[in-house]
Amino acid sequence: MGVGVSAHRLAGTVASLGAMGTISSVDLRRHHPDLMAATAKSRDKAAINAANLVALDREVRAALDLAQGRGMVAVNVMRAVAEYAAYVRQSCESGAQAIVVGAGLPLDLPELTAAFPDVALIPVLSDARGIALVLKKWMRRNRLPDAIVIENPRFAAGHLGAPRIEEINAPQYAFPRVIEGALQVLRELGIERERIPLIAAGGIHGHEQVRGLLNLGASAVQLGTPFAVTEEGDAHPEFKRVLAEARPEDIVTFMSTAGLPARAVKTPWLESYLLKEEKLCTKAHKRDCIVSFDCLHQCGLRDGDAKAGQFCIDLRLGYALKGDVQRGLFFRGSEPLPFGRAIRPVRELLQYLLTGFAGVQAA
Repeated sequence: MGVGVSAHRLAGTVASLGAMGTISSVDLRRHHPDLMAATAKSRDKAAINAANLVALDREVRAALDLAQGRGMVAVNVMRAVAEYAAYVRQSCESGAQAIVVGAGLPLDLPELTAAFPDVALIPVLSDARGIALVLKKWMRRNRLPDAIVIENPRFAAGHLGAPRIEEINAPQYAFPRVIEGALQVLRELGIERERIPLIAAGGIHGHEQVRGLLNLGASAVQLGTPFAVTEEGDAHPEFKRVLAEARPEDIVTFMSTAGLPARAVKTPWLESYLLKEEKLCTKAHKRDCIVSFDCLHQCGLRDGDAKAGQFCIDLRLGYALKGDVQRGLFFRGSEPLPFGRAIRPVRELLQYLLTGFAGVQAA
């Protein structure tokens, strides 16, 4: 969900209602005025990283307090971030009950979490080939995923699990094909179907979709955008308004600084950037991180990668978190939201997804 959009309030509320709430781990210091006061203008990368680990610890513990022993509190860590290993370890030490990893293959996740055998490990993958690769690698370390998120890049928000924009609609990512392919991989590897639940993600916004995916063989679903716009979402009300009011023609796919396709709302900054994107890419060159943070292991802007985005993603997501419509990058999935433009509580969203009852007419 980007920087700070899903922190302790949203994740803890979701867990308190019996589901799994997920904290987005990157740059959580932005939710803590004392940490921002100490590091907002800092050029000390080590100090910024340390502040973010403190913030992550606070957010995990606050979410667990809010959950009151119900559901599960997870932390999502992008494999693509430079501090991936530190975020994983801190999440486990702080009491997170699951680690969810996407934006790259988490082949080393079993080693990183070996001291925390009770923490559930959940990779995010997009096709059967990636699922087979992770399973075979992990099996050599006597560890299996506790679940696998299957994310469809055709509909999802933020960073997408396809190498190029031209491939996001490829048939190998369609839910029926990936779920059946995943089940076939489990059979070939001698793993019982019930041992690794499959969690479908990307563009899910209604009860009938949930039923259909369960009938295909999924065990659960994961949603991002619909939860981001709930009353308990941790982002600014303007962030929620932008996502809720976006029309289909307002939602665009482009190359992120992380070198992956991404999907967001075409707000003023993004529209301006896309007009200049080709020119910026032709002038790409190596430079120092403009915020002295080096959040990504590979950054198109910092590394001069002309195939990736040429902007500071942390800065733009930080603007969005605070509701800065003019300067922010607002990640959003492509599909309609369950309640249209309405901002409703998490409880009502879960009720609608599970039962189809919306209280009022869903959009």
